[in-house]
Amino acid sequence: MHRNPTIAPVASWDGAPQLAWDAVLALPFGRLGVRCNAVALVELAYLPAHTPPRAAPGARTALVDELQAQLLAYCADPDFAFALPLAERGTAFQRRVWSLMREIPRGSVLRYGEAARRLDSAARAVGGACRANPFAPIVPCHRIVAAGGLGGFAGSRGDDALAIKSWLLRHEGVDVGAV
Repeated sequence: MHRNPTIAPVASWDGAPQLAWDAVLALPFGRLGVRCNAVALVELAYLPAHTPPRAAPGARTALVDELQAQLLAYCADPDFAFALPLAERGTAFQRRVWSLMREIPRGSVLRYGEAARRLDSAARAVGGACRANPFAPIVPCHRIVAAGGLGGFAGSRGDDALAIKSWLLRHEGVDVGAV
């Protein structure tokens, strides 16, 4: 496990170029891009496995260190409770979906359709809010799944993305084969 994350310009799942990250953390489930401002996390994003862990010059902050420590604590103990400052992001509807995600207990999943019923919305809208979640896995969008399987993850249905979703769910005690 890498203890000194760093930054690199990287591509998203579909190969589109992304903004530079303040840090790219190497974690047991994969790579995580980090952007933060002086007081809060602004964005976390799953990155392709080949993305090198690095930090931008001068970007190694106490917040990045604390994020890494808390993510490693979560990787050691799925019951770990994150306590990190998150920047205000998203639409009112997205924030409602993200709040619902945080209510799903560890070891449980919620179907997109059931989440939509609870929010008086549509499953596709819930899926869009999951895809737009800027704070995964702290805001656990991996706990929302399709009616007949895992569904997508991090804006992708590719093997790399679904491997991360599977790892997170298994780590939290979900029988992924029964999903």
